[in-house]
Amino acid sequence: MRDTLWDEDRSQIRTGHGPENMATLRNTTLNRLRGRGAQNMAQAVRDLSYHPFTAPLALFGITA
Repeated sequence: MRDTLWDEDRSQIRTGHGPENMATLRNTTLNRLRGRGAQNMAQAVRDLSYHPFTAPLALFGITA
């Protein structure tokens, strides 16, 4: 699912712990979206992208 949504195979993050850290963030995001009842992950991720500075933080309960 991660490769379909975020095209992980073409990621240029290749050094150190970067790939593992990004995979952890992506998995955590998918689990949060599932926990909030998202049925269509592609649409849920797209909805987050419409407000890139606020929606992802709100997903994790972080407010400014």
